[in-house]
Amino acid sequence: MTENIAMLLQGMWETLYMTIASVVFSYLLGLPLGVLFVSTSAHGIAPRKKLHTVLGWIIDIGRSIPFIILIVELIPVTRAIVGKVIGPTAAIVPLVIAATPFVARMVETSLEEVDHGVVEAAKTMGATGWEIITKVLLPESVPSLLRGMSITTITLIGYSAMAGAVGAGGLGDIAIRYGMHRYDVAMMNVTLVLIIVIVAVIQFAFNKTARRIDKRLR
Repeated sequence: MTENIAMLLQGMWETLYMTIASVVFSYLLGLPLGVLFVSTSAHGIAPRKKLHTVLGWIIDIGRSIPFIILIVELIPVTRAIVGKVIGPTAAIVPLVIAATPFVARMVETSLEEVDHGVVEAAKTMGATGWEIITKVLLPESVPSLLRGMSITTITLIGYSAMAGAVGAGGLGDIAIRYGMHRYDVAMMNVTLVLIIVIVAVIQFAFNKTARRIDKRLR
């Protein structure tokens, strides 16, 4: 019993480690990608049709690759970056690459929700493109960005569980080893409950924070 508890706690830590690290890195890449994609659209602050089209292709192709296939395809890249292909740290590489185009689309949606009149007013006052992005678009879209981040985080928890099938560790690995290989339904159900609890806590925390800072709800 004690060993099972220790294993589940370790699995929770590995799942959270993979998820949090992947969210951080995917937003470091996906946020500027999404901003650039929106900015270069026909109605953006710096229209660039060809660049916008290429970025759209990159984002859409990245989102269309099944994650389990992406893990295998990225084995050489993962080994080159972290020196190994199994374990939670190795899983972060495919998780980030899978999540980055998803984040870019979430950012696009959030930025497009900003009132266009606010952007036009900033242009009228002589704001530069960089000032519009940093002082208008991003600040105005923070509540929506947070809600998008909650969706990304929850999606990555699911991806991390899938990565457990190829030696990434975490709760997904425990569920597969005990539920599929040892037919231990009880242990598999416990891991499922833990994942559900983690998701619920994350969803609640992000939603509460987004509501608190959303000026439209005041």
